[in-house]
Amino acid sequence: MLRLIKWLVILLLAALAALFFWGYAPDTEAAQMERKYSNAASRFAELEPGLRVHYRDEGKPDGRVLVLIHGSNASLHTWEPWVKILGKDYRVITLDLPGHGLTGSNPAGIYDNATYVSVVDRLLTKLNVDNAIIGGNSMGGGVSWLFALEHPEKVEALLLVDASGQPRAKSGNLPIGFKLMRMPVIKESVRFIAPRSIFESSVKTSMSVHSKINDKLIDRYWELNRYPGNREATMQRFASPKNMTPGTKEQLSAIKVPTLILWGAEDNLIPVSSAKWFAEALPQAKLVIYPNVGHIPMEEIPEKSANDVKIWLDGVTVKAPKL
Repeated sequence: MLRLIKWLVILLLAALAALFFWGYAPDTEAAQMERKYSNAASRFAELEPGLRVHYRDEGKPDGRVLVLIHGSNASLHTWEPWVKILGKDYRVITLDLPGHGLTGSNPAGIYDNATYVSVVDRLLTKLNVDNAIIGGNSMGGGVSWLFALEHPEKVEALLLVDASGQPRAKSGNLPIGFKLMRMPVIKESVRFIAPRSIFESSVKTSMSVHSKINDKLIDRYWELNRYPGNREATMQRFASPKNMTPGTKEQLSAIKVPTLILWGAEDNLIPVSSAKWFAEALPQAKLVIYPNVGHIPMEEIPEKSANDVKIWLDGVTVKAPKL
């Protein structure tokens, strides 16, 4: 019996060593990532000691202000296709939330939606933006509607792209990276083990339009996930469901601004039924569902989705932003 236990321990240690050898991935080097993933429009705002937020303020300087908020484990780069298109007519502000992209960790160690709403609000205050069209994808969509509830005077219109928020929404074929983060023991290994193949698989599960997936895109998700502080933040966010802030139809009914809901019919993370739930809850909502599209329409069908946003905004009367 003791010999059997000994061999089981040896096999377990060998398996762990093989796993470590296969997937070990240290943090990326911050300065190198900033050189690679920033551009001429990139700026860093010191919102408090130790919290330096990466953002970009692009497009038409005197246009309506459009603020776009990325989803979980993404970054402001997810909006680049839209910025190129919508920036011709709008002033577009994007940012990396704490624990994402080039922003890195939050010194307070808190990564819930309420904190993200505060970060967005403080950044807009710093940029002297009093009113804006607020939009977001996935987790960023949840931050967007929560921002509209907390700061209704600052929101002129709302844009939800495959947004989080419906309680107990059942995912379909959840990406492997999200599955691992929900496993109590396995998720601890994510601190050290992050093979590129897992990110490639997760991206392919999230996006149905595979023609838009290339090595550059996969590398971006993989490398920025390992930006110093981001993995620890991800583990903290997944540790508590409260961080995601589900809503209720009663809450959302208080949002009176025009709202555009865009959704991929093949979303594996947040089912298309959630799109219909939002449309029923929001008084001034317009719903567009894209067939053969997954969780990230702005990267999968950027021209079509951006054009739908432009057509919708052209019909929405909003006040000129105070600069």
